[in-house]
Amino acid sequence: MGLGLEIIAGFVRERIEEQNQNKEKAKDFLDTLLEFEGDGKDWHEKIPYERVIIIIFEMFLAGSVTTSTIIEWAMAELLRKPEVMKRVKEELHEVVGVNRFVEESDLEKLPYLQAVFKETLRLHPSIPLLLPRNTIHDTNFMGYHITKDTQVLVNAWAIGREPDSWEDPLAFKPNRFLDSNIDYKGQNFELILFGSGRQICVGMLLAQRVVLLGLASLIHCFDWKLDKDSTPETLDMKEMIGMTVRKLVPLNVIPKRRPRIMAT
Repeated sequence: MGLGLEIIAGFVRERIEEQNQNKEKAKDFLDTLLEFEGDGKDWHEKIPYERVIIIIFEMFLAGSVTTSTIIEWAMAELLRKPEVMKRVKEELHEVVGVNRFVEESDLEKLPYLQAVFKETLRLHPSIPLLLPRNTIHDTNFMGYHITKDTQVLVNAWAIGREPDSWEDPLAFKPNRFLDSNIDYKGQNFELILFGSGRQICVGMLLAQRVVLLGLASLIHCFDWKLDKDSTPETLDMKEMIGMTVRKLVPLNVIPKRRPRIMAT
């Protein structure tokens, strides 16, 4: 983490120098943080330099680690279910064809791939406990009295495996989402993976696009097989729980390029 903070600090210092030299360019989120002067209510001064570095570092960490984790879990589940992998490939073949790569505009036409994405998030949410919330007043919830200013952690991992909400909850079944209106955008609390309301994850739509495009490209351009020490039945799916839920044993697979896939 120390090296990561040093790298981010370098970016921030470069941006401060650019601002001091009045270089004209389009502003981004980092410019806004550095120029923020306060809103006259809760904030009355500029955000400290050290805090800016932490904010940017956390954004990079949240956006990179979670994305790679979701793709790894999705590939692991697909390799355990050859029939599901076959259906994803068939859908990609019908929509994309064999003469070009997958494009972002294709994603809305791939409902089964989207169902695989949802089912992966349900079973393997990259962040098992959503960001902490604080109660703003005394609350009675399901017979429990929760006092004001209590920190609340939402266990998205357990909710996604709740037998009262999901049939056969431990099984990987993307089909459950094909004729379902359940989504992860904060309105269906049985699949509340990015939060809800004003504190919903600001990167939700970006994460959806990045993961779907990455997963679709991997499946469309390559044929995959497990290494000689693993089979679909014996693939280790144990979890390593921390801030994110990663595979305890990293997925080890062998890709084979599909030569008929060519960019146009």
